[in-house]
Amino acid sequence: MSDEGNEPNVTYSAPVGSIDLVAFKEDDTPHEIWPCGDCLPWHAEVVRVDGEILVREWHAVDCPQFRELLSED
Repeated sequence: MSDEGNEPNVTYSAPVGSIDLVAFKEDDTPHEIWPCGDCLPWHAEVVRVDGEILVREWHAVDCPQFRELLSED
């Protein structure tokens, strides 16, 4: 991750990391997937883990939104 005071690396060539999010809300409605406006390498995929359907989002490791999602876990 970027050093204090340096700009985050959120370009297409930035290192990426992923986080798995539930695909459906508690009332079984699907979560909407919107691209991340903070990083260029963002993409998403749908995966099945232990029988559960999840949305896996990929972000630049310096992405502010990615860091926020990680802090919520």
